[in-house]
Amino acid sequence: MDKLKRVLSGRDAEEPSSLAEVIDATSLGWGTRVKGFIACFAIGCLCSILGSCLLWIPKKGLVLFAVFYTLGNIASIGSTMFLMGPMKQLKRMFEPTRLIATIVMLLCLILTLCSAFWWRKAGLALLFCILQFFAMAWYSISFIPYARDAVKKCVSVC
Repeated sequence: MDKLKRVLSGRDAEEPSSLAEVIDATSLGWGTRVKGFIACFAIGCLCSILGSCLLWIPKKGLVLFAVFYTLGNIASIGSTMFLMGPMKQLKRMFEPTRLIATIVMLLCLILTLCSAFWWRKAGLALLFCILQFFAMAWYSISFIPYARDAVKKCVSVC
């Protein structure tokens, strides 16, 4: 029966490699994927909300906001990997239609953390958080058909 499955799946000539066995053994079921997505997305939202609450702390608040907001966005992006799988998510992130949005988003994530930790410039961290928000929004709507065109028309009308 296993040989019939290999023939039908296109792996008839070769025995499954150890990498293929690991991938098959560690694939998650749909229920587990949804639970992982919800948990990771909830952690991302919690980090973003916590960052917003920490914004009002004197002196260190803006840096804490930048760090927690960035970690929240990273967790939110990571949550979608549970639904699609890491490789498919990475392929879709770097498709030509969303390549620029992905690069700007990742660059803003990195620059936010750099401005918070290395450069210690709170104003710059806030600027990169704002850019991060817009880049994440533009990246997110790239998954909705015709959403970018609608946003472009709304902005051009205004």
